[in-house]
Amino acid sequence: MLIQSHDPRPRVGITAVGSLLPEDVLSSDDLQREVARRSGLSLPPRLLTLATGIVSRRVAAPGVYASTLAAGAARRALDAAGLGPMDVDLLVFASASRDVVEPATAHIVQADLGSRAHAVDVTNACNSFVNGIDLARSAILAGRARRALVVTGETPSRAVRTDPADLAEFRAGFAGYTFGDAGAAVVVEAVERGGILDVDSETHSEHWEVGGIPGGGSRHPRGDAYTYFRGDGHELRGVFEKVGTAVVDRTLHRVGMDVDGFAKVLVHQVTVPYLERFAELTGVPSDRLVVTVPELGNVASASIGVQLDRVFGELAPGERVLIVGLGGGISIMTMVWEKS
Repeated sequence: MLIQSHDPRPRVGITAVGSLLPEDVLSSDDLQREVARRSGLSLPPRLLTLATGIVSRRVAAPGVYASTLAAGAARRALDAAGLGPMDVDLLVFASASRDVVEPATAHIVQADLGSRAHAVDVTNACNSFVNGIDLARSAILAGRARRALVVTGETPSRAVRTDPADLAEFRAGFAGYTFGDAGAAVVVEAVERGGILDVDSETHSEHWEVGGIPGGGSRHPRGDAYTYFRGDGHELRGVFEKVGTAVVDRTLHRVGMDVDGFAKVLVHQVTVPYLERFAELTGVPSDRLVVTVPELGNVASASIGVQLDRVFGELAPGERVLIVGLGGGISIMTMVWEKS
């Protein structure tokens, strides 16, 4: 489904970025030792590290919530833009994690920041942040907002089961052992040149049951067992490979570019093998990728924001970035952004 063709008028772009990582570091080897100790399972040495390529991840300490990480990243983005909380009239909390089922976590972030913007949550698994940026852009183009702050705070490490009852339960939740926590934020507003040039998406909702956290909704409103991530990482990878690169190919055709023409390619990162397979399928040169997964793990929707924050300052005006979001559900989303 094509959302918006390239070169819209007026232009809307990302003008500032911020991210925040929890201080606590948990290695994959230590996580595996904890699982083995609590479950009594005998696991092959360094299984988590060798299978995923993830050496460590950051984990939020007690008292640190999704909103905490989002608000911290938001302050950094606002500071980078030379703005204050009252300079924003739309606040979008776009995350797979949240503080509570109700109200929208955007209100908790806003209360922390001290802003008075229209506040709303957007959730679409690991594509939430890219969806939030696109929603903010659309609101600005429609004249419904002047300047937006899009934030995410991800704490999926709290959905990891460290005491599986048996190997079957360990395997069912294995994808969860890739998770790490992080926050990210961007300022989105009108720009004179560059900006977001193209957005596209492809959705295959028949695969919605491949992975997720089933608890907290009307299907399973209560029950601790439903609060842990369940999913088959191999099946999810197979679905993405079956869907293929069509949405990326369409995007490249519309903007008239090859993948090696982008200054950077930011893609949601689940594991190292998954990232290597993405590069193989799309032909993205390794020097265009911003690799974070070995040290941070899968930080869900914050992945794109953290990567963007790491390279934002080194990008020159006119350089373009290809963003590729991958989310459970499943959905694939692309965005082409040119630095103003």
